[in-house]
Amino acid sequence: MVQKARNASDSPTARPARAKGKTGRTNNAEASRAEILAAATREFSEKGLSGARVDEIADRTQINKRMIYYYFESKEGLYRAVLERCYGHIRMSESAMDLESLSPEDALRKLIRHTFDYHSMHPDFVRLVMNENIHQGAHIGSIGSIKTRNRHVLSTLRGLLDRGVAAGAFRADIDPIELHMSISALSFYNVSNRYTFSRIFETDMSSPEAVASRREVVVDIIMRWCATPGTSTSTRAQRSKSSR
Repeated sequence: MVQKARNASDSPTARPARAKGKTGRTNNAEASRAEILAAATREFSEKGLSGARVDEIADRTQINKRMIYYYFESKEGLYRAVLERCYGHIRMSESAMDLESLSPEDALRKLIRHTFDYHSMHPDFVRLVMNENIHQGAHIGSIGSIKTRNRHVLSTLRGLLDRGVAAGAFRADIDPIELHMSISALSFYNVSNRYTFSRIFETDMSSPEAVASRREVVVDIIMRWCATPGTSTSTRAQRSKSSR
């Protein structure tokens, strides 16, 4: 089964509660910004940058339109803030995983499943990425924090691969960028193309059973690609059990 978010605040589209106390003004400003970003994430993911309207975001949040421009300066500024928040959320969720305590193979399996589940649980994120690609990455390239976080992802993958090579479990010629791209692509497609694929091939890609089955296929694809040549599936499974 695909993992569920623990609570509403785990999602980048969650509506935050307004804080109170001695620092109430600051907390309320932060809560207002977060509420605007959550509503804007839905608006941009549904309609894209061109179709989204700040008026609609103001109506969703009941926050004055002038305040939205005060916080984010323009619709494009709000859009970039949404991208930064969404990419930050997935990177933070990855950082929260304890991969170092696991064997390289189990750590990679856990990372693949997490990435697949994240995309399944956050279709807004997938639609935002698709929209930004329509704009040829014009906005995301100016957000420095995303580049910094992605360098951390590649560093984590490099360390995981190195551990796997040292243990004789992984090939030595795998580029962490290629690994990241492959995991992301397989996870992304299951959300981005679920409706067209389901209609064309008359199969349900969105049922819990179909999602869970596809996730394990993706895990198997990546693990077979990374495995040391000549290592059988049964041998890898046995080695994984003995390392627990």
